[in-house]
Amino acid sequence: MSALHALVVYVPASHTDQVLAALGDAGAGRIGNYSHCSFVTPGTGRFMPLQGASPFVGTVGSPTTVAEDRIECVVEATKLDAVVLALRDAHPYEEPALMSWPVDGWR
Repeated sequence: MSALHALVVYVPASHTDQVLAALGDAGAGRIGNYSHCSFVTPGTGRFMPLQGASPFVGTVGSPTTVAEDRIECVVEATKLDAVVLALRDAHPYEEPALMSWPVDGWR
């Protein structure tokens, strides 16, 4: 197995299952003999769309809150680019909030 990255993304709760499926199908969340492994935590996202934005939720110039889920999973470094592409295709926001970083862990 290659080096691992932790991946976190925030998604409107209405699209969590869709994004989870895309992540797992692209190879994220693989731990030993298990696939599609993740951890999901509910919360509230807050943002304000700026001029030129085409928001999925909210109105340009107005602060917006939305019920979102935080999805966490691991991704092999060699699969990270493909996983991020799949995530962007499945995510309804034009600019998904996501982050990843290398992790030391089991190998």
